[in-house]
Formats: sequence, structure tokens, C-alpha cells
Amino acid sequence: MKHTRRISAFLLVFILLCSLLPALAAGPERHSATVLFTHDLHSHFLPQPDGRGGESGGYARLKTALDRERAAHPDALTVDGGDFSIGSLIQTLYTTQGAELRTMGALGYDAATAGNHEFDHTGAGFAAMLNAVLASGDRAPALLMANYKPAADNPDRLDIQRAMAAYDVQDYMILERGGVAYGIFGLMGEDSHSCAPSSGFTLGDMASNAQRCVDALKAEGAEFIICLSHSGTDEKKKLSEDEQLAEKVPGIDLIVSGHTHTTLAQPIVVGDTYIVSAGPYCGNLGSITLSWTEGGEKSLEDYHLTPIDESLPEDQEAAAMVERWKGLVGGAYLGRYGLSYDTVLTRTDFDLPTPVSGVQSGNALGELVADSFLWAVDNLEKDPPDVPTVTVTADGVLRAPLAIGEITTSMAFDVLSMGVGGDGTSGFPLVGVYLTGRELRAAAEVDASVTPLMPAAQLYMAGLEYSFNTHRMFFNRVTDIKLRQNITATADVEIVDAEGNLMPPPADAFDWQEEIDDGQLYRVVTGMYSAQMLGTVKSRSMGLLSLEPKMADGSPVIDFEDCILRDENGNEIKEWYALAAYLQSFGEEGVPARYAQPDGRKDVSRSWSPIELVKNPNWITLAALLILTAALALASLLTRWLMMAKKRRRYGRGKQW
Repeated sequence: MKHTRRISAFLLVFILLCSLLPALAAGPERHSATVLFTHDLHSHFLPQPDGRGGESGGYARLKTALDRERAAHPDALTVDGGDFSIGSLIQTLYTTQGAELRTMGALGYDAATAGNHEFDHTGAGFAAMLNAVLASGDRAPALLMANYKPAADNPDRLDIQRAMAAYDVQDYMILERGGVAYGIFGLMGEDSHSCAPSSGFTLGDMASNAQRCVDALKAEGAEFIICLSHSGTDEKKKLSEDEQLAEKVPGIDLIVSGHTHTTLAQPIVVGDTYIVSAGPYCGNLGSITLSWTEGGEKSLEDYHLTPIDESLPEDQEAAAMVERWKGLVGGAYLGRYGLSYDTVLTRTDFDLPTPVSGVQSGNALGELVADSFLWAVDNLEKDPPDVPTVTVTADGVLRAPLAIGEITTSMAFDVLSMGVGGDGTSGFPLVGVYLTGRELRAAAEVDASVTPLMPAAQLYMAGLEYSFNTHRMFFNRVTDIKLRQNITATADVEIVDAEGNLMPPPADAFDWQEEIDDGQLYRVVTGMYSAQMLGTVKSRSMGLLSLEPKMADGSPVIDFEDCILRDENGNEIKEWYALAAYLQSFGEEGVPARYAQPDGRKDVSRSWSPIELVKNPNWITLAALLILTAALALASLLTRWLMMAKKRRRYGRGKQW
């Protein structure tokens, strides 16, 4: 009997142990999260040529990719890292329709943060956009902004605060999905803020505000914390704001990193924080799946980027919504120009790519745009002053290439899609300011010396040609500079031979070429944003270069709106329209072959020739040579002293008697 009871007890214990084995084998309970993400969409509602014969982007295709990801991960979150606006003609509906956030709502976005371009229409325009979204009654994503608030001295502060409160803009939020409590907050970065000079907002410290949000979210029960950061990453650690954030603020599980237009094939991992980026312009949809235990052990289960290209079918409801926006653009914005969204301006038999970031060279697209500004002065501006004029555009404002084939209104707009004018409508206007000849030299030096530090500052000019050597001393790299007027890039000019027969102008013909007079005032025409950046050259060059935009009488510019170029009807001449009208002037013959490659107006040398490196030195080079000479002399004296000291130690003692 006792034997039977022992056997029964043993069997009972065995059964209990067996029942616990699955739990013991499984280990600690694991949770998982899938986050779908974009950033820097820049109003890319429609596909764009990808430069390889295909297409990239478009919200109707993005919707298809989102639906497929959600079918595989029903509890996935969808978020955006900012700069969802400014980049196509549909942005012209920003303040009146809020097309971007309304479309993102239709695509199922849960949350987004604001980027610097959300403030291109100033803080008041941002508020108008929020009000337009609210008035529509359409679904829209939550907007999270923890360290970016209207400045105390902003005259529109109260209206902006009311709009933000009505939209329910928050620092952070808790969102429960699939049994997981997600804590999400949004940040603006330091470089982003510097790129929003007209926002009228103040920037709070990133790290302290992030820590505040993390602490608050954890206190409210958040299990997985996401930062939507419009700050960015960089190969140089000191410029990689989101990596620095992850180091300073523990407790962030995931940073969706926008602003720098980075595409990360694999996440950056800093401590226990994953940093992800999918690239700009709706080119990819990012997806990351992370799992973790109650003890905090985290692992990457999946990370991939889905290309948004022609292989994806368009979602018909999203496509119909985009078509409605196109129709509104035609009536509300383009009517005054006598154009439609798809009007064919001309054609091109070659690609005109945007500049390669960080590579100092000429660029045909940049030169085409600069020439279009010069053409606009001659053909669109009412009563332009009869003074030598130089036109300028910059790498950072050239937002899209022009591909082989027909060029439409929307394509021309995409190239120069930034900003808003004094008239409150989309597109930066052209402005005319004055610089001395010495300052023109400094502007060329900005291109030569500042570009390696700020690739977006690379300049392309018309009416000026110059040479520089990338190996010369900083701020003394320009070796030659002259005024040049290319007659094939300005108004129609007739050339006749000795018998009076009309001749076509050669591609490299120019009306005149002359040395720059350092004391003379020259007119400089550029876009509003670039003109505003001229005044920052002194700080960015550590005080070694200085450009002070002036009025025609030599007095400093107080308000750039006083310098806006206007047509005969008093309307602003927009950057993009100058390009569109110039392209349209080519007609059926298409873009001239001279734009197939840079024309040499900017000659970049990388020679190590000693003569080229030191010719025409300024005080900076002379000072550097003096310091180098002194250092070499000191090194030579020190070497001789050491040799003599060594010799004395070896031979200096006589015989000991």
C-alpha cells in the first residue's frame, strides 16, 4: 500500500514538472513592436523619374505598400519624422487645404512631427494649415512637438497657440496597440531650426526635453518609447544629432530620424537605442520589428525598406484623392500663370541631374537655373536697372532633377519648390540686392571654401566666371574671377558676319568680359532664401568673409521684401516661374545642347602645383606661410640643438687621470 502511494506521488510530481517544462523552456515573456516609418516626404504626392528609367514615390503606391505591411503586421504603427510638406505643386494648397496631413490621415498615419519646411510659410502659415485640416473634418495624424514653441515676441503667437491647441498638438502621447503601450514624442533639431529662419519659433534643448518626455512616458506606463526626430544623422559624429541624442538620453527604444535625407540600410545602434531612416521623397517605406523581454533585453527581429516604385500598383482611393488636389492647384495657383499642372514647357534630350553632394564642380542644372534668373531680369522684370548683374543659385535649393523627355510645369516647380513669397503664395521670389566687387569675390570664395563644410552652400552663377583650387588655403582658394555675359543665356541677340548675314551664336560666345572693380556696386539676383543666407556668411566663415546685401544707393538691406523683382503687373517673379518661362522659351527645339554638361564658367582645379597653390596670396595665406616658415625654422633650430647636445654628451668629457 505504501509502495503504491509512493508511486502515485512520484507520478504526480512528474506530471507537474512536465506541465511546467514549456514555460521553463520559453523563458521570460517577450513582446514585439512593428513600426512603419517615413520622413522628408516633401509633398511628393506623385511619382517622379528616378534617373534610371523608372519611377520613385507617389502616395497611391505608398498606400499599397502600407496595406501589405499591415496585412503582415496588423498591430503596426505608422509614423513620420517631419518635412512632410514643400516639394511639389500640391504644396501650394498647404495653408488653405492642409493637403499633406489630410492625405497622411487617409493613408493611416498615427503620428508625425514637424520639420523645418513646415514653417516655410512662417508660423502663421503653419497655424493656417492646422486650421484648414481641422475645418475639413478629415482624419489626420497626431502632431508631436516637444521642444519647438512659438517665440514670446512672435506677433502671431496667440493665433498659433490657439491653432495648435485646437489641433491638439502635444509634446508626447501614449498609444495602445496590440496590448503594448507606446510612448511617442517629437523633436526639432538644431540644424533644422537654423534652416527655418522665418518660423518665429524658439528651439528648446533636445536632450533635456527628450529626457523629460521619456521620464513622463515611463511614469504613465509606456513600454516602448519612440522619438520622431527631425534632426538627422551624419557620417561625422559631431554632426550626427540623433546619435548624440541617443548617447545623452537613455530609455529611447527607437528614433525615426529625418532632416538629413539619410537612407540607412541597417539601423544605427547606440546603446539600447535603434536609429532608422528610410530616405527622402517617398522613395521607400521603412519597417522595423523589435522584440524585448520584461527585463529589457531587446533584439532586432526584422528591418527592411520597401522601394515605392512602378512595381507597386496604385491604390485607387489614394490616387483619386491626389487627382483632386491636382485639380485644385490648377485653379487656385497656376491660373495666374496661364499654365496647368501638366502643361509641357519643352523637352530635353539629356538628363539634368542635381549636384552630387560634397563634390565641388560645375553643374548643368545649376547653371541652367542661374541663366533662367538672368533671362527673367531681361524678359520678365519691369524696368530692370542698367547695371552689371550676376545671378546666383545654390545646391541646397535645387530640389529635383530634370530627366530626358518632356518637361512639364510641375517638373519645373519641383526643381525650385521651396518657400513662400511676400504675397503669401508658394515659391520664393527673386530678389535683387547689391554687393561690392570685393564682396563678389567673397561670394566666389564662399563657394570655394565653405562648400566642403556645408555642401548645400555650393553656388552656381551666371554673369560671372571664376577659378579656384580646392587645395589652396581656406578663404584664399579663388585664383581668378571676371564678369561674363553669355549672350546665349540672356535675351535674344543677333550676330551677323562681315557681309551682314545672320549667324547663330556659338555656345561659348559672350557680350563682354571684364575685371571686377572692388569698389563698384554690382547687382546680384537670387532667390529670397539664398539672399537671406548671404548675411550669415560672416558667422559661418568665422568672420573671415563678409557679405552685406545693399540697396542700389549702397545702404544696407533692412527688409528683403523691398528687393523683390516684379513683373509689369506688379506680381512677384518666383524662382520656379523664371525657370519655367525660360524653359518654355526653348519651344519645340528643346533645351539647348550646351546644357548637356557644365560650360566651364566655374573652373575647379585640384592641382598640387606649388605655383598654383601660392599665387595671388591674401593675408590669410601670407599669415599661414609666415607661421609655417617660423615653424620650420624653429624645428630646424631644435633639431640642430638636439644634435649638438647629443654630440656634447658623447665627446664632451676628457680623460680621467
